[in-house]
Amino acid sequence: MEDIEVPPFFICPISLEIMKDPVIVPTGITYDRTSIEKWLFSGKNNTCPVTKQVISSDCEELIPNHTLRRLIQSWCMLNASYGIERIPTPKPPVNKTQITKLINDAKAPLQQVKCLGKLRSIADENDTNKRCMESSGVVEFLVSIINKFNSVVLEEYGTFEVTRPSDEALSLLYNLKLSESSLKRLNGQQFIESLTQIMQRGNYESRSYAVLLLKLIIEVADPMPLINLKPEIFEEIVQVLRDQISHKATKATLQVLIDVCPWGRNRIKAVEAGAVSILIDLLLESTERRPCEMMLSVLELLCQSAEGRAELLKHGAGLAIVSKKILRVSKVASDRGVRILYSISRFSASPSVVQEMLQLGVVTKLCLVVQVDCGNKTKERAREILKLHGRVWKDSNCLPVNLLSSYPA
Repeated sequence: MEDIEVPPFFICPISLEIMKDPVIVPTGITYDRTSIEKWLFSGKNNTCPVTKQVISSDCEELIPNHTLRRLIQSWCMLNASYGIERIPTPKPPVNKTQITKLINDAKAPLQQVKCLGKLRSIADENDTNKRCMESSGVVEFLVSIINKFNSVVLEEYGTFEVTRPSDEALSLLYNLKLSESSLKRLNGQQFIESLTQIMQRGNYESRSYAVLLLKLIIEVADPMPLINLKPEIFEEIVQVLRDQISHKATKATLQVLIDVCPWGRNRIKAVEAGAVSILIDLLLESTERRPCEMMLSVLELLCQSAEGRAELLKHGAGLAIVSKKILRVSKVASDRGVRILYSISRFSASPSVVQEMLQLGVVTKLCLVVQVDCGNKTKERAREILKLHGRVWKDSNCLPVNLLSSYPA
């Protein structure tokens, strides 16, 4: 291969490799389909890489360059003795007419199940098909099925089996990897309520897909809808955390809480749903870095409210586990842990809490934070906590003698 000169017009301008499925964009430039689709469908680019002209991401505007493909295939066959493999003829992507007919014919629940199976097969073939489906009304079709979550027991082969088309629709909707504009259109009250119902009454797989999809929607949502989230959704999010459906669902749930808690009364809604106690329980068992960081981040947000701090202090292991994770997980975890202790020390430090922090070794841990390299802001915050209650802590017998020198004046 190294001794063969490849004709330059066989090379994709993006990948710099021989094109397997050359397509022409509206500017007249030919690219390999996989490369230009990845460029356009990432959501970050809307220009032709060569000419810099604006082009649409519509999959139907990518015209197969059959002449060039045949030339490349012939060249590969002529040079087969050099170890060059023939490029197979690519399967043509699905078009909007085919997709529209498929979803229009799916009226009854059983027809919808069969239609969903066909749509999944089409989506699994390539990203082009996924984008074509997205622009052909499939998203609206799937949402309409999901919004009818409480449907239907289908009879098949003489036995009754609970089969909800919404389960398959939800999985397919998530796996389409929707664009930001499509995700924003999903952020309506009815669809969010449907996801809430699925998290409440769906099977484990559907509940997992519901929270994964909710995470994607919230990541691109405007602030106003987040302010108006209902308490019921927090109850179901916390229940997903409690049930530990899957590692992926747990991380998605934590990210949802991180994204929504800064807005409106969401902190209080999460606290009232029992988030603080379940997060502490999970921290007691968790040893992985990223989940610990996320749990402490959520706790830090919740402890910015009086209700959150009260729940943490009410839990027998609250202060102890936060202190334990400091300097044991990562700099991020240490920062979040110290922030939690700062909120407690500044706003909820009754005499009994101050004594408890001393007895549990929290003060000792803060003295260690001041000494080690864990970030200047974290160290400064630890010093402030120690100064706040220096009269009680500094001369205590509970504080190791070797750490007294690090206690701030």
